Amino acid sequence: MTGRSDERQPPAQANRRQQLRPWQVRERCFNVRRRGLDPVEIRTFLNQVADELTVAQTALRAVQEENVRIKNALRSWQSTQSANRLYR
Repeated sequence: MTGRSDERQPPAQANRRQQLRPWQVRERCFNVRRRGLDPVEIRTFLNQVADELTVAQTALRAVQEENVRIKNALRSWQSTQSANRLYR
């Protein structure tokens, strides 16, 4: 455990947090001190993270849509099976 508060929350509560958007990663700024981090390196890394986040969120949406489609097909199949049993 890293000590982040969202890791200690039950899954239902952790999902209530607003999802981080790729543009938020890209636009994030950090204070750079005289002996601090290289701003170009930080920006390159944040852009890479944002790109990967975009891919992950797109894949998640596709899986969620497929899940809905499968659930609807299952409900339809169950209704058909139930109706077939009534006519036997």
